[in-house]
Amino acid sequence: MLLQVNIPIPKDIPLPLPLPEWLLVILLVISFLLHIIFINLMVGGSLVTLWAQIKGLKNKDYDTFAHEVAKTITVNKSIAVVLGVAPLLSINTLYTIYFYSANALTGFAWIMIIPLVTIAFLLTYLHKYTWDSLEKNKQLHIGIIASAVAIFLFIPLIFLTNVNLMMFPEKWAEVQGFLSALMLPNVLPRYFEFIGACIAVTGIFIVWYNSRKNYPVEQIYSSFTRYELKKIGYSIGILGLSLQILFGLIVLFTLPSKGISYSVIAVMGGAGSFLALALWFSYQSLISEADKIDTHLKKIIFSVLAFMVFYGGSRQMYRHNSLYKHQELVAFHTAEFQKLSKEARENPTEEKPELQVDESLGEYAKGAAIFNQYCAACHKPKEKLVGPPVTEMSSIYANNVDGLKNWIKAPGKKRPDYPQMPGFPQLSEEELNELSKYILSVKN
Repeated sequence: MLLQVNIPIPKDIPLPLPLPEWLLVILLVISFLLHIIFINLMVGGSLVTLWAQIKGLKNKDYDTFAHEVAKTITVNKSIAVVLGVAPLLSINTLYTIYFYSANALTGFAWIMIIPLVTIAFLLTYLHKYTWDSLEKNKQLHIGIIASAVAIFLFIPLIFLTNVNLMMFPEKWAEVQGFLSALMLPNVLPRYFEFIGACIAVTGIFIVWYNSRKNYPVEQIYSSFTRYELKKIGYSIGILGLSLQILFGLIVLFTLPSKGISYSVIAVMGGAGSFLALALWFSYQSLISEADKIDTHLKKIIFSVLAFMVFYGGSRQMYRHNSLYKHQELVAFHTAEFQKLSKEARENPTEEKPELQVDESLGEYAKGAAIFNQYCAACHKPKEKLVGPPVTEMSSIYANNVDGLKNWIKAPGKKRPDYPQMPGFPQLSEEELNELSKYILSVKN
């Protein structure tokens, strides 16, 4: 009862799901995991590019390294956009009222996502294709990627804020825009964990990218060797994994209790174990000799992918635990609304506006009021308006009151120069008598 009293309970859209719910949930989790990998590479790649290009002001090979990473950003961006359609449609379908309520409450920030994404994408292309032309103006070139990075860092914050807000309808009444939603528990820890994931995935990607046998490291770099590039990748990966573990623990301990269960904790613990394995194998690779640096790469990739599967599953479990009681109330509210709506359609009632009766007209006062309410829009006493004047009706039906009443209830079409008159079957016998009496009283 307290839940129902203190939380807004909107009506759901009473439409069937296009697929079974369990299949939509699986589609949501899998498609989101595929999407987030390339989001990680896009955001992490931008961060690494900015860092390496700044270092490249003193070491030319770092500038070359930044250029090589920058080439991958636009590709990963395009894949991320395409893969983002399925999870967005899935979450809209499964959690329509929650997702759109959160979007409405964050308002301007949510609307700004599309222009911000557009600007960020254009900046990455500008940065990529002006590498040579801005060679002598590195500060401007770095400023371009820095602007893209700033936007790339802000957009996920909007998404995380909304996805977090949709799980807590009890907070909707308190939220006054994006900034207040941002201050809700767990948003910032999840955000910094996401940044750690971006750095970690990018670091592992750099190791793989430079491990390809057909990648001509010696032709591209003047002093960096393949071994050194891999060590840079592992170093970046270790930094990201460390941030993930640190902020992952904060996330776990700051999660509101309403979505926590033993199964959620167990799955999150499994995810954390795989993340710790990835960190351990990455460290072992970093300190290994050149001929053994790739020994653990497959284990690291497997551990990270396993972590993502476990983590994605735990997120969905927590979301379900957070919302299912509220969803039951919404379903009940929707069913009640549909029941009342059906009853109203089957038993329509019409409220008649109160008649404006001019008592000075004596015995014709009520009839005149009925005329003004139903007839005056089309008829004038002595002039043609939409229909003929009242004096014409009076002369036609002077000795045929019943004929006038029948015509008012169900008129036909007599003359081509007048439009079809609508009927007034809703008028009672008393109202028809009063109206007829008034019409027949109007004389030339």
